[in-house]
Amino acid sequence: MDTTHRKDLALGTMWFGTRQDENTAFALLDHYVARSGRWLDTSDNYAFWESPTGHGGASETVIGDWFRRHPGIRDEVAISTKIGANPTVPGTWAAPMEGLSSRAVEEAVAPSMARLGVDVIDLLWAHIEDRAVPLEEQVEALGSLVADGRVRRLGASNHATWRVERARSLARTRGLAPYDALQLRHSYLQPIPFVPLPDTGHVVATAETLDYVASEGLAMWAYTTLLSGAYARTDRLQHPYRHPDTDRRLAALDRVARRLDATRNQVVLAWLIGGTPAVTPIVAVSGIAQLDEAMDALALQLDAEARAVLDGRDAQ
Repeated sequence: MDTTHRKDLALGTMWFGTRQDENTAFALLDHYVARSGRWLDTSDNYAFWESPTGHGGASETVIGDWFRRHPGIRDEVAISTKIGANPTVPGTWAAPMEGLSSRAVEEAVAPSMARLGVDVIDLLWAHIEDRAVPLEEQVEALGSLVADGRVRRLGASNHATWRVERARSLARTRGLAPYDALQLRHSYLQPIPFVPLPDTGHVVATAETLDYVASEGLAMWAYTTLLSGAYARTDRLQHPYRHPDTDRRLAALDRVARRLDATRNQVVLAWLIGGTPAVTPIVAVSGIAQLDEAMDALALQLDAEARAVLDGRDAQ
């Protein structure tokens, strides 16, 4: 599958098998592929906090069942999944996570592949940092997965930039595959720096991170891109986003959306996709109409004037 020089919007599948039943998930998957979508983003811990078992794996299982229902579709779809954040005690965030030791990595990847029904994972993310395990051990464990053909690429999710760079340096010196992608929380509206988010474990992209990604040629993926519906309903905005720059940015969004006959959500997604660095937004939807709205953003072109307005560089 050629993955170069193409705009992408990944389908977030966190709620498959928990909040969204199999029929709903299959309908979304079918429509996403019909709209030329190609990346499915999941994790081995989705969504343990919603599951009556307290275990993750429901999302991967639904995707695997869909693959089996559609022989040959795997050639059209790429899998992005994550390891490291399954709790050791079912159903609780308070317990230690599975982590990124060599043993934990091996014990997580095989069940993930079995649930998905795949013999290779296109992009495997280290879901969270594990500072209890030497970085050298993590690099060796993850790199071996690429070396033996079980994984094509590696990414770091919710990691500090300096840790990513150190891991990449270690991988290079050992002749192993390095992280070549970052996944962080990122959207057009920005939270107040240093104000804690209510969402456990979320790490927000910073200007320094974006500069690093662009300079080093890494892929940048973003989650919570539409702020859980807050662009359509601002009463859903979390406290860290309630500040004067949010008002300016929402006004800019409305100005551009009116000129382009688009929705706020579509302008946000187009701003991410066409920026520097280009971002692959992960979008979770509840129905076909929301999916169409998101996919239509791929065709939305933001000209220099629109970007100037959104970035606060216009004269007005």
